[in-house]
Amino acid sequence: MARRVLCTTTVAVMALTAGMLAQAPAGRGRGRGPAPTRPPVFFSESWKALPTPADDHGEWPATQAGVASPNLVLALYGPSGKDITLVAVRGNPDVYPLNLWTGVTTSPIGATLRDKENDVDLSEPLARIRWTIRTSGFHQVRPLIKLADGTYLVGDHATGPVNDFVQSDISIPDVRWMKVDAARMVTVGNMIDHPDLTRVDEVGFADLMPGSGHGNGGWVNVAKIEVFGRPVKR
Repeated sequence: MARRVLCTTTVAVMALTAGMLAQAPAGRGRGRGPAPTRPPVFFSESWKALPTPADDHGEWPATQAGVASPNLVLALYGPSGKDITLVAVRGNPDVYPLNLWTGVTTSPIGATLRDKENDVDLSEPLARIRWTIRTSGFHQVRPLIKLADGTYLVGDHATGPVNDFVQSDISIPDVRWMKVDAARMVTVGNMIDHPDLTRVDEVGFADLMPGSGHGNGGWVNVAKIEVFGRPVKR
């Protein structure tokens, strides 16, 4: 009788254990499915120097002429977006790379790049923006995107303050977004946790504070911007 009870108990314990294992989360290497892959570089832009102006300061208005990639179109936003400048500081370009500078702007501004043929899918888990930037004062560089439906969004993740040019990544899945009035570069509405990022038309940066002019005070430099996402034919 005792053997029968022991055998029955053992069978019951084994069945319970098997059931718990079946319901438990899969361990490493079991049942996880394929690992996510990193999306390719959608675009990479580090600007193009223009013929040196007469004053030899190496500073020009930021225009399409300063975009190095022939497939990208530059757009400037905000009341003083036209005052963003392309700067080539004389000296060692490894220390002071060619960059877009917001020092003489008088309002919040934004600048984006648009591929002529493709939107970009930024909905994947490893989608990101990588930029090389420097800031002054309390200024920060924030991601600015335009969706295919015409909606402009600015992100809550920012880079800065940083005293020297640094490379930094913005992981897109970690970003929360707000709509922005692109004409005024002012945020509107509430935070958006999960916008549809499967078709993004433009990608760039926003500086939501006016510049302080030449010299130290408040501004951002954006020397390079790269976007990692999959192209979507427009």
